[in-house]
Amino acid sequence: MNRTVETRYRVSGMKCGGCIAKATEAVSKLPGYVSAEFDLKNGTAVVRGGVDPQSVVNALTKVGYPAEADEG
Repeated sequence: MNRTVETRYRVSGMKCGGCIAKATEAVSKLPGYVSAEFDLKNGTAVVRGGVDPQSVVNALTKVGYPAEADEG
């Protein structure tokens, strides 16, 4: 059972392409990471892979972009 999980997040503080690069670098180091997409306008992110959601929140918050998993 090797399906890719898609988890959505609300992310604060991201304003430009450099922010996206920094955030992507942070989450790409996590075990199980496949890909990530960030939407600056809506303040959202989608992370794909078998990544622990709390690890994503911690990684993004640590690099200056407070995040929380979007349960809805």
